[in-house]
Amino acid sequence: MGSTVSERVELAKLCSSRNWSKAIRILDSLLSQSCAIEDLCNRAFCYSQLELHKHVIKDCDKALQLDPKLLQAYILKGRALSALGRKEDALLIWEQGYECAIHQSADLKQLLELEELLACAKRNGTIVSEDHVMKSSSPTMLDSDSGCENNCNASDTSEIYRKSVYTSETESKSSDTCEIDGISSDAREIDGKSSDTSETRNKSSDIYETRSKSSDTSETCSKSSNTSATRSKSSDASEERSESKDISEIRSKLGDESKRNHKFFTSGISKNKSISLDFRLSRGIAQVNEGKYAYAVSIFDQILKENPSYPEALIGRGTAYAFQRELDAAIADFTKAIECNPSTGEAWKRRGQARAALGEPAEAIEDLTKALEFEPNSSDILHERGIVNFKFKDYNAAVEDLSSCVKLDKDNKSAFTYLGLALASIGEYRKAEEAHKKSIQLDQNFLEGWAHLAQFYQDLANPVKALECLQQGLQIDARFAKAYHLRGLLRHGMGEHRNAIKDLSVELSIENSNIECLYLRASCYHAIGEYGNAVKDYDAVLDLELDSMEKFVLQCLAFYQKEIALYTASKINMEFCCFDIDGDINPLFKEYWCKRLHPKYVCEKVFRQPPLRESLKKGRLRKQDFVVTKQKATLLQAADSLGKKIQYDCPGFLPNRRQHRMAGLAAIEIAQKVSKAWRSLQAEWKHSSKRAAKIGKTVRKKEKAYVLSQNRGGVGCSTSSTSETSTSCGSNDDRGLSRSMMSWQDIYSLAVKWRQISEPCDPVVWVNKLSEEFNTGFGSHTPMVLGQAKVVRYFPNYQRTMSVAKTVAKETMYVNNKTDDVIDLSKDGRLEKIMQAESCSDLYDVIGEDFWLATSCESTAFEGKRLEGTRITLQKMNEQGFDFAIRTPCTPSRWDDYDAEMAMAWEAICSAYCGETYGSTDFNMLEKLRDAILRMTYYWYNFMPLSRGSAVVGFVVLLGLFLAANMEVTESIPQGLQVDWEAILTSGPNLYVDSIKRWLYPSLKIKTSWKEYPDVQSAFTTTGSVIAALSSYDD
Repeated sequence: MGSTVSERVELAKLCSSRNWSKAIRILDSLLSQSCAIEDLCNRAFCYSQLELHKHVIKDCDKALQLDPKLLQAYILKGRALSALGRKEDALLIWEQGYECAIHQSADLKQLLELEELLACAKRNGTIVSEDHVMKSSSPTMLDSDSGCENNCNASDTSEIYRKSVYTSETESKSSDTCEIDGISSDAREIDGKSSDTSETRNKSSDIYETRSKSSDTSETCSKSSNTSATRSKSSDASEERSESKDISEIRSKLGDESKRNHKFFTSGISKNKSISLDFRLSRGIAQVNEGKYAYAVSIFDQILKENPSYPEALIGRGTAYAFQRELDAAIADFTKAIECNPSTGEAWKRRGQARAALGEPAEAIEDLTKALEFEPNSSDILHERGIVNFKFKDYNAAVEDLSSCVKLDKDNKSAFTYLGLALASIGEYRKAEEAHKKSIQLDQNFLEGWAHLAQFYQDLANPVKALECLQQGLQIDARFAKAYHLRGLLRHGMGEHRNAIKDLSVELSIENSNIECLYLRASCYHAIGEYGNAVKDYDAVLDLELDSMEKFVLQCLAFYQKEIALYTASKINMEFCCFDIDGDINPLFKEYWCKRLHPKYVCEKVFRQPPLRESLKKGRLRKQDFVVTKQKATLLQAADSLGKKIQYDCPGFLPNRRQHRMAGLAAIEIAQKVSKAWRSLQAEWKHSSKRAAKIGKTVRKKEKAYVLSQNRGGVGCSTSSTSETSTSCGSNDDRGLSRSMMSWQDIYSLAVKWRQISEPCDPVVWVNKLSEEFNTGFGSHTPMVLGQAKVVRYFPNYQRTMSVAKTVAKETMYVNNKTDDVIDLSKDGRLEKIMQAESCSDLYDVIGEDFWLATSCESTAFEGKRLEGTRITLQKMNEQGFDFAIRTPCTPSRWDDYDAEMAMAWEAICSAYCGETYGSTDFNMLEKLRDAILRMTYYWYNFMPLSRGSAVVGFVVLLGLFLAANMEVTESIPQGLQVDWEAILTSGPNLYVDSIKRWLYPSLKIKTSWKEYPDVQSAFTTTGSVIAALSSYDD
């Protein structure tokens, strides 16, 4: 009791001497013993003198929870809101207080003050500023002359730093600019790659950065005390960016400090010195708010020279260091503040933020968790920890923290938008959309919210809604760089490369060193044949200094893509058949390109492409290539219609007009060439059915010879062959094509070449034409779950894949570990536990280590044999997540097996059509042919012989073969169905045929008019004309 009395005596003295910081500590101690309403109001008043407005609001809210009729709390809270420029909120609070005052009439003095505040606010159309001090509304222990000191500049700037302490490297310089796929309000970052550019995108996204420009626009705030409510739009947006980020508040969160723990305040500090200390501290904080970090550090240095253990100054200087990217120095200051006073919750929080920025997730979470011990219901810290959890991909923890945050702070728009990001990552799309929309409902001008919602719709492949959101963002701020980036990324994903270039160029005019943007624009120039601009941008990417592994990967890709651009430029005016990446480009180069490895070894072993000026001497993209003749127009119209049939109606698959046109032209060319082969074969068939039977044997021999003769290159060979043109180059019209000269690989190679030229930044190559590493098994990797994230494109196949995995385990009674050793499942009840498993975690717990198992594939070429299909793999990534995926390793032995299956399947197709059914338009007579086409498609998808792109190539060939037999696919693939996954998860070709024909066969229509189409090879003779055709629709 005596201790409490002495503390209150000391409190009175401190307030009389205006030592507000120490007064707050006394009140902290008193409130830790008993949460008295008067002490809450007293502390709110002290906070107001230091212009820590958010803490004023927090204490007033606590007081009003205890006593909803407490007029003093309404007055203080309204003034704090006023100082933050939130005039509507302030007016509402004062009106609520006035209503209470009228009904109780307990304190006429406070009633009159509320009346005066309301009248002034309504008369002036603005909220009175902090200059209107609380002269008559002081708590009972404070006399009337203890008003706020007129530090108008600090009043306006104290809340401007609502942006976080650490912002993303890619963030816009405008204070109201936001980040996409961000991680923390303190350290925001872009994913984009989603997904692949998603890959690009979603690739760039998880590195915290600090930058010193994040609150430059805050300086535009008025320094006049009566303009705090009428700040510019940019400072409003800055203030609203994160509800927990007021730098000036670093002094206030000192937790429940013991009354005896005052060693950093000596009793000998005079009244004037105490006032001077607070004043200098406020000046230092104001300099941080204004972005003058070096000056702020000098002020804090002087304070700490006199008082080395002053926690507020240490935290202030640490924050300034953080803005200057001196994170180690920042952490050192925060650590010293903690050593001086372990109950300084703000120091724990700030150090957690800094550690997150350094990429130390465990330590960051530990510090933020410690900070929560001092403020268990702090929405600010929950917000911070939730975003750090999101950044480091602990999405479940992020959802938990951010959900708790928005329950405590229903107006925290930043928490809502990051909650949306976290929910989307774990596949809760409906809840994610609601959270994103809630953030925008709270603030229609919330740029970050619009950007995140646009990214959400883009990831789900809803381009219409994504574009609407981006347009909203640009209406708010025409220089919102992230909106241009996202729209460029979206248009690139939709095949609108020219429009994408326009958006990306605007972004680069705002942020000229954005590596993701430079790389993306280079790839767009590359795709449309503007190689000079493409090489220029690739070089710019290579010249940038890097600060993250994700950006280094982009530099590696830029090296490889530049080489491919130079190669393509050298072929621009040659016949398209001379464009042969698989035959011309060095195998080692292709392997490093596919694996995104450091190009140093490639540079040492492989000769580079000649400079662009030499390539362009051979010819440029000519104007006549872009002239649309009648023949070209006929083909393009037919191709656009047919090519749309490749589109998956599944989340994550954007409609891409360029790819549709590519698919249509490729399918028509396949139909034309296969038709010629069949016609030649039919002529032979008429002469001798016996001879036709012998041809089948010849086919396999020639195909095997073809595979064995492929050039793998070697040390010192060039990325291009020494010959001017590919050996495959020549007029197919002169070949006299027949089945004996056209293998299954010849057919698929046509589609592969079109896929390569349509999106040149995708490394689409035949796996058996990589380097000798092929012997160790290069293969594709398609994840359904990555960590805790559910991959939007492929997670719909999760349950079925899990069921197939359990069935295979039951049949084989074993799985293989990562070193390919067999793990017996017949012991210790493992098999029963596997059958009961419902999740990746359940499966992993049973096996106890990373493992894989393989589906089986019924052979047609070898009776009774079962081929290895696709491997289903489960790997533990961290404590919280797994990599659950399908993989298709390609080894020489596996290649030989599937080569035989594909040869047999192609022979069956030819046999089914040539002979009595040749040229038939009787749908029933063509049933055997239809089934044969689906069987070859089944083996192709289980084979997966390309580094990527096997899914679309397989379906393009299917369209072409049906068309060659006068059957056109007229309907789209059913919603939710992925034809490649259907084959992968089906054990035999007959089951696959039964599954696909239910919807495919009814959509087939007999069509012979396609034979009147102009010849694709003749209409688009050169590589340049093909590029022009693919790039012309969005002019």
